[in-house]
Amino acid sequence: MKKLVVLSGSGISAESGISTFRGGGGMWNNYRVEEVASIDGWYRNPGLMIDFYNQMRGDLKQHEPNLAHKLLAQLEKDYDVTVITQNVDNLHERAGSSHIIHLHGEVTKVRPEDCYTDYDNYSTEYVRDIAYGSIALGDKGGPHNKQLRPHIVWFGEAVPNITPAALEVSKADILLIVGTSLQVYPAAGLSAYAPSRCRTYVIDPGDVSAPGAVHIKAVATEGMRRFVDCIGKEGDLQSI
Repeated sequence: MKKLVVLSGSGISAESGISTFRGGGGMWNNYRVEEVASIDGWYRNPGLMIDFYNQMRGDLKQHEPNLAHKLLAQLEKDYDVTVITQNVDNLHERAGSSHIIHLHGEVTKVRPEDCYTDYDNYSTEYVRDIAYGSIALGDKGGPHNKQLRPHIVWFGEAVPNITPAALEVSKADILLIVGTSLQVYPAAGLSAYAPSRCRTYVIDPGDVSAPGAVHIKAVATEGMRRFVDCIGKEGDLQSI
């Protein structure tokens, strides 16, 4: 079974109605990035950040996986699929994908602020899934009874899952990039780990710079439909 590695970004969830971070839509219109997406913002005003991610978590409940998410999940019937996503939503999980690496965390999860750090080798022992629930200032947990925080990788923090993600890309027979322009590092460097035998496909409605890749110029749902339509019986991709 061939290994298909997918790099997904906010463009795949945008068609489910979730505002994109760089597009500045929805909730992102009301705050500066430094206030709600940086570790410095947490130190300055943890209450604001808790409220922001409570709202994001509650809003996520109203959105459903779209066709692009579902088609990716269905590919597991014919491929060894790993989804590496920059998204913090759970739409890949809800669509049925079973092997997902979240580079930037998961909004449905929380952890004590002194856990999942370099000091405990980024252990997930105290990471809790609260689904679409809320936390508040004063909610504590973990071995040292510390304030709970969103399980999100903010600006100014390490990206612990970048190493396992790079390892997955290094084993790919096919690399599919969908919903992301790969402008944010370190995620932007992942495609460089693809082996020489790997074929790369990019689904993006705009112009992209991806030498050697097949560009499917479409939004995620239409692009995924075209991608899947070209899968042959032997698990190979024909011309787009």
